[in-house]
Amino acid sequence: MHDQKTRKIVLSALLAALCCVATMVIQIPSPANGFVNLGDCFVLLSGWLLGPWYGAAAAGIGSMLADVLSGYAHYAPGTLVIKAVMALVAALMFRKMTQHKTTAMVASAFVAEVIMVGGYFLYAMALLGKGLGAAASIPGNLVQGAVAMVVSVLLMGIIRKTELDKKLI
Repeated sequence: MHDQKTRKIVLSALLAALCCVATMVIQIPSPANGFVNLGDCFVLLSGWLLGPWYGAAAAGIGSMLADVLSGYAHYAPGTLVIKAVMALVAALMFRKMTQHKTTAMVASAFVAEVIMVGGYFLYAMALLGKGLGAAASIPGNLVQGAVAMVVSVLLMGIIRKTELDKKLI
């Protein structure tokens, strides 16, 4: 039991670091003027691999650290909550739909990315004072979400084929 908890804490720290690094370092030019990062891929993987609570902690903390370290500290509180909720919802949906793993991944990724797009819109609109001008971020966030859905499902498919998901946790 103690070994299992230690393993989960270590994996949570690893996935938090991957969320941070994938957000800061891996950037793909986007047709929506800007860049798409792969941080959301690891947000989803955190939820699917670690479960709702450890996954939410890893996703929220890792993504928040990326904002702080990249000079976007004003987004850090929103990112902490939005990414944690994304991982939490993805994990809960994934666990409920266990008989259809691929469908569960796609559905939970879709809902999580809708939370991301809506969450950042509301955060920028209400708390950062951008008003309806915050809607300008929606197209870029939709591209970000679509890329994250595809890449995370592909990565999880690879992890499942190697049976690492059973060995990790």
